[in-house]
Amino acid sequence: MPEQAFRPAPASPGPRSGLVGVDPAAATTKEVGAHFAELAKEVRAAGLLELRPARYYGRLAFNAAMFLAGLVAFFLIGDSWWQLAVAAWMGISCVQSAYMFHDAGHKAMFRGMPATAVGRIHANLVNGVSYGWWVNHHNRHHSFPNNIDLDPDIGRRTAIFDMSQYASRTRWQKFVVRHQHVLFFVLLVLEGYKMRRTSVLAIARGQTKRPWVEGGLIALHLAIYLTVVFTVLSPLLAVAFIVVQQGVLGLHFGLIFAPNHKGMEVRRGEESLDWLERQVLTSRNIRPSAFIDFMYGGLNYQIEHHLFPTMPRMNLGRARPMVRDYCARNGIPYLEVGVLESYREVAGFLHDVSEPARQGVAPVAA
Repeated sequence: MPEQAFRPAPASPGPRSGLVGVDPAAATTKEVGAHFAELAKEVRAAGLLELRPARYYGRLAFNAAMFLAGLVAFFLIGDSWWQLAVAAWMGISCVQSAYMFHDAGHKAMFRGMPATAVGRIHANLVNGVSYGWWVNHHNRHHSFPNNIDLDPDIGRRTAIFDMSQYASRTRWQKFVVRHQHVLFFVLLVLEGYKMRRTSVLAIARGQTKRPWVEGGLIALHLAIYLTVVFTVLSPLLAVAFIVVQQGVLGLHFGLIFAPNHKGMEVRRGEESLDWLERQVLTSRNIRPSAFIDFMYGGLNYQIEHHLFPTMPRMNLGRARPMVRDYCARNGIPYLEVGVLESYREVAGFLHDVSEPARQGVAPVAA
């Protein structure tokens, strides 16, 4: 099917609460709309919503081996500047671990306590990020993607999606916004730090369940991480190792999520679209390959993932032609582009949104 450009879809009654954490295909037609209910029947009949724990055991083992290989290299190399290559490897490895707590949070891997255990190990212990904070934050994003008023992924960004957001930015943030088509990508190196900082604040404010468990695991992560790095490496090299490892993690993590919604339709206020239209019109797929699937952790199938957040990642590619064909039959735009094109679209969108700020034009009130 050829790529389609965006065009507005007809409005229809939509859900009033998020459906992440449950199986949207099990929801009623009234909750999600006739479009999605029909597609969900096709997907369920194909068995694509059934859990595939055995496949995830293999993925968990692979990620553990990848992480352990980095640790072995770290201790074998010792106090050498070659450790910066290990730092980059560990940054990529930690992103692969992040995909595990992402899938666990969506109940796409396991259910119940096993999912929570996988989530906390890979989020809190490996990455130093609060699993509880992230699940709450990410569920709200899935419920209202690209909605300026309701999507927390928009609210926590310095970059703006609409000029009505400009007035609330600080002087430094306004400078970033004026050049956000470039600085957005540069500042992705801080993404890991920002998630850790937000996690700690959420725990301190009592915004997570079991804050002592969440906080204790993050404290253990920091204690082990800093002790090992500063014990094996000289102080200057230890700092360089941390900067490179966290920078690669943040850049990789940010580049994975940047193309998903930026440059797609921006929404405001209470949603009027049904579940399918809301998710498809605000999401962009990256054309798949074995390498892309690995590096993106299956999130290159962003449309399918948003439509069926509980679907195991190894089934997303199989759902893709079904979703694409359904959208084509019903005149619903389905956008899929290559990697470089996706970043060009994101940069172009950020540039166009911030053009009034560079021209000194006062923003229009929302």
